[in-house]
Amino acid sequence: MNIIKYPPKTGWQAIVERPHMDFSQLNETVSTVLRDIREHGDEAVKRYEEKFDHARLASLQVTGQEMEEAMNSISADLKAALELAHHNIAVFHQAQQFKGERVTTCRGVTCWQKSIAIEKVGLYIPGGTAPLFSTVLMLATPAKIAGCREIVLCTPPDKHGKVNPAILAAARTAGVSKIYKAGGVQAIGAMAYGTETVPKVYKIFGPGNQFVMTAKQQVSLHDVAIDMPAGPSEVCVVADQTSNPVYVAADLLSQAEHGTDSQVILITTSEKMLDEVSQEVESQLARLPRREIAAQTLTNSKLVLVHDKEEAMELCNLYAPEHLILSTDDYNQLAEKVVNAGSVFLGQWACESAGDYASGTNHTLPTHQYALAYNGVNLDSYNRKVTFQHLTEDGIRSIGQTVVTMAENEQLEAHANAMRLRMNNL
Repeated sequence: MNIIKYPPKTGWQAIVERPHMDFSQLNETVSTVLRDIREHGDEAVKRYEEKFDHARLASLQVTGQEMEEAMNSISADLKAALELAHHNIAVFHQAQQFKGERVTTCRGVTCWQKSIAIEKVGLYIPGGTAPLFSTVLMLATPAKIAGCREIVLCTPPDKHGKVNPAILAAARTAGVSKIYKAGGVQAIGAMAYGTETVPKVYKIFGPGNQFVMTAKQQVSLHDVAIDMPAGPSEVCVVADQTSNPVYVAADLLSQAEHGTDSQVILITTSEKMLDEVSQEVESQLARLPRREIAAQTLTNSKLVLVHDKEEAMELCNLYAPEHLILSTDDYNQLAEKVVNAGSVFLGQWACESAGDYASGTNHTLPTHQYALAYNGVNLDSYNRKVTFQHLTEDGIRSIGQTVVTMAENEQLEAHANAMRLRMNNL
């Protein structure tokens, strides 16, 4: 890891930079695949599944028999874990339900909002080196609570054409039945455009590698909404002399093992803590099964020593991390200073893994400094707020002349006339 001590503010921008990639060739490749999916549907999806996932598929849809086999193949412990995590996620997201109030803005004018679920949503669940069955719960649970009429799930199969059984079990737990064997760009294209088998959706959710993220951004330009722009996963830990270096190192490594393009950063006010965490990272890294991935991630990562807590939080807010762990005794005071973050974990016991799996908060979060302007997935992500207004004759008397005056001054005579006709008929 890169150790940086007491950096001047003029050097902070370099600290918060994420690893850069050349996306010029990537964009062209993704565009080609998407165009093929749009034009050739199922046939193209199957062709790319054979090319990229090495799976020859007779059918894209997961059958009921495959769902039953998956449920029978997972352990009782995993079933119980899925049920507990699903319960907590449901409790947290149910509390976010919107209650619109009717407001009388002036005499005769009433306005209100109604939250209406997006009818068709698509969920992308990565497979690859780490099948993220937890993401099924994170995305499908609020979709069901919101009342989305059609929930489509795409996930890549293995070379035998089978979907990871834990992903299917999580889907069953969350109440999702339309599941399709498609990964990467071809999955995003299938949900964005629709194929003979995969329904077209109105909004796509879910994480993925740079190909998936690029595909989501491309289809969002013209064809479908997406949850948020995103990049590789990341964590920032703020620590001081009261922090536990063993926990801090474990939290850094828990993100580092996601992928080689992830990033972790420690901001601390204690040089002793910095040294202890650095040593502990090396010790714990040697024992990890995914140590090669984590080790490569650490080359993009930083341990930063700052003068005080004010400086620590200022740098943290500039970084705008996906995950922020305030691993200090005064976490409540520091939490008040958080401005930019996806999800915040308070105190020694709140490891980021808790939010990834079972605390109840959503783990689909803005990365790559997008937390400056975006929030993570929540119940509102699956709804639209439609506004209503009702005017009586008194309403025309209240705002009629205001509308006419403003329309005339914008030189929109038809707007003015629509109101003027009503005023003349009072």
